Amino acid sequence: MVLRIFGWSIGVTIVSVIVAFLYGGWQALFLVLILGVLEVSLSFDNAVINATVLRRMSEFWQKIFLTIGIIIAVFGMRLLFPLVIVWAASGLGPVAAIDLALNPPPNDAAYFDDGRPSYETLLTDAHPQIAAFGGMFLLMLFLGFIFEDREITWLSWLEKPLAKIGRLDQLSVVVASIILVLTAEFLAEDEKISTVMVAGVLGMITYIAVNGLGELFHVEEEGEEGSGGPSELAKATGKAGFFLFLYLEVLDASFSFDGVIGAFAITADPIIIALGLGFIGAMFVRSITVFLVRKGTLSDYVYLEHGAHWAIGALAIILMVSIGVHINEIVTGLVGVFFIGAAFISSVMRNRKLEAAGTDTHLHV
Repeated sequence: MVLRIFGWSIGVTIVSVIVAFLYGGWQALFLVLILGVLEVSLSFDNAVINATVLRRMSEFWQKIFLTIGIIIAVFGMRLLFPLVIVWAASGLGPVAAIDLALNPPPNDAAYFDDGRPSYETLLTDAHPQIAAFGGMFLLMLFLGFIFEDREITWLSWLEKPLAKIGRLDQLSVVVASIILVLTAEFLAEDEKISTVMVAGVLGMITYIAVNGLGELFHVEEEGEEGSGGPSELAKATGKAGFFLFLYLEVLDASFSFDGVIGAFAITADPIIIALGLGFIGAMFVRSITVFLVRKGTLSDYVYLEHGAHWAIGALAIILMVSIGVHINEIVTGLVGVFFIGAAFISSVMRNRKLEAAGTDTHLHV
């Protein structure tokens, strides 16, 4: 089963490594592998969250996510997205933007001799609005989770009080708006305040719209577990499946922002970035998502979903703080690993405790 799930990812990795070597020799091969590891480490929490949504979808929409979705993830977010940002920021045409990406200044300088900014500089300059959009989208996702009352809680001393105050109508929007205003006021540069505010509001609107459409066509799921996981008796199809697919793509895009921007600390070559982040990293994230769904890992280790959402909350705050303060990508990756690891260990301890008591590990505690 493991080979069947990860077979494509392994195959794509081998091909990507060969292409990287032919493209730029041993240095390109090494950079591609580093970027692949970076993407997987930054996106493991993304895989867990994807799995919580994917298991609600019908087999047809699962296949759509794993085929068309991966094309969007690889070519859309990891290759075309940076080019579109540069295109919009510089006013260059698509062809000129690609030429700028493939022909950086000598010695990887920030500017050409004639004063034109490099591809990397243009994309880095756009980081505040990118971070504001992705940060607010992820923050809304996190707040929606922790403000919801659940039978199973992980950090009960904190999650239960938050669920109680979460009964206040639209509290997520209020909290997210306050964080956005504070970020724009104290962290954004003066000339970036308005763009950060607009981008952040768009991130909130995107989450509310996509999540709202998903709820509108929500499939009633009998026997739904308190952790938010659906039963196997009902799967989202039709419009419900489409909006879940759309939700997953926006979610994946929000997660990929930090990886795409962080990749430029390693290389500015769009081909190497696409091979490392997209063909290797994104493929393995998809495989991990499928593995979690097929193995029923989220049902066996019930705190993983909680850990992933806390990791999302941390990532959202990191993205917002990064608007004014540079944060090393290693820190971002380690935060996610910490929450996922802690949630996994807590789940194992819970299962052992229930087994010792002769209780079904899938029952609520």
